[in-house]
Amino acid sequence: MTVTASAGLDIRALLTDGSHLIGPDWVPAVSGETIDVTNPATQEILLRVPRGGAADVDAAVQAAAAAFPAWRDTSPAVRAELLTAWAGLCREHGTELSTLESLEVGHPYWGPSPVARTLTFVAGMADKVTGQTLPSAQPDVLGMTIREPYGVCGCIIPWNVPGPIMVTDVAPAIATGNTVVVKPAEDAPLTCLLLAKLALEAGIPPGVINVVTGYGPEAGAALPAHPMVRRMGFTGSPETGTKIMEACAANLVPLHMELGGKAPQIVLADADLDRAIPAIVGSITLNTGQVCAAGSRVLVGRDRQAELVERVAGAFGRVRVGPWHEDVQMGPLISAKQEARVLGYLGIGQQEGARLVTGGHKLTGGAYDKGFFVEPTIFDEVRPDMRIAQEEIFGPVLSVLSYSDEEEALAIANGTRYGLNACIWTRDIGRAVRLARGVQAGSVTINGFGSRGVIGAPWGGYKHSGFGRTMSAESILDFTQLKTVVINA
Repeated sequence: MTVTASAGLDIRALLTDGSHLIGPDWVPAVSGETIDVTNPATQEILLRVPRGGAADVDAAVQAAAAAFPAWRDTSPAVRAELLTAWAGLCREHGTELSTLESLEVGHPYWGPSPVARTLTFVAGMADKVTGQTLPSAQPDVLGMTIREPYGVCGCIIPWNVPGPIMVTDVAPAIATGNTVVVKPAEDAPLTCLLLAKLALEAGIPPGVINVVTGYGPEAGAALPAHPMVRRMGFTGSPETGTKIMEACAANLVPLHMELGGKAPQIVLADADLDRAIPAIVGSITLNTGQVCAAGSRVLVGRDRQAELVERVAGAFGRVRVGPWHEDVQMGPLISAKQEARVLGYLGIGQQEGARLVTGGHKLTGGAYDKGFFVEPTIFDEVRPDMRIAQEEIFGPVLSVLSYSDEEEALAIANGTRYGLNACIWTRDIGRAVRLARGVQAGSVTINGFGSRGVIGAPWGGYKHSGFGRTMSAESILDFTQLKTVVINA
């Protein structure tokens, strides 16, 4: 196959084929090998990127380490100005960033990329990171704390929403004076490369942001194992997160991890279904269910179960599925591997005795034959111990579970290893507050899904969904270490 420019976007005019960013240079992998990045709707090659390995990661870490002293000593106000300039370029190229991400991930076009807003938010805090003075036991002694950067930080980015996730890690890291090495997913590295290019054009010094492409067991594994990396961030599966944590433990490196979810949506008897149904459908079809926050479990009282299932099934039947550039609500899965995983769970659900309400198959015929399209699927009569109710499928698969009372609903909601997010649908605010306190999750929304409408809401999980918070003021402090200074006059 040949490299194609799709949907009017000339990717080769934006990025250099077969190159990633180390220091000031766009270079090939040391091995000379490449990876094909494909459009999951058509399987056409979009671009080739280097198949980086340990040698490439070492070169990037060395470049980041060399850039660190000057960047650390740069005025926080200047760092804020450069982040603002980066935000401006991302806003100017917002359509290209979003189109590129749609091409490599497959999700529908959601409008100009939101990364500029994140960069602007973080830029506003870059010069507001402060310590404090401490009480003194003697008048000629002064104690204080100051916050300092770690040094070289590693960031491993997933493929599902690479642009926004890269920025939520990289922006607070460099705002506080760290330098970074980013390892994007091999399935969707192009948006990350374009963001790094725009950062250079904005005036952020070479070496402050480096991007090494490659496979997880090669480039990805080498990053947390490198002795000069002093802080790590990872978003992905608990299984891979465990390996990252083991590598960090060997060098005593702190890390932030977001490791997926199995979000419960608790529908109480007095819930407004007219409001809830669109959110329930959107929460599991967004990005074809390939988001850690996907609302994959609906918990409903038996008295409203039949009504809810019928209405959600009707809404599922109206979901338009197709290539991202068409008038659709849901695109393909990212790859053949992910398609096989989701189809496997569809078989598991039926084998375990769940009732298949709608969907359950790969879409075929016409344009569907060229991509990884799966029907949005609902399983009813799901038991809490079934695999489809316990394991993160990462596809458009909704499990409906019933409960008899509030106590049982809470037990089911908390009955998985995950604890990332949840939502509660009710008109009774007292019950909503009580359930919100009882749900074991890092984020709970009442009568809605997600934190839309709130600026700077911390994002992160409990239990096996990880630890640490992003998208907030807390993420800025998370990239600093605290030092105590005592002055004896």
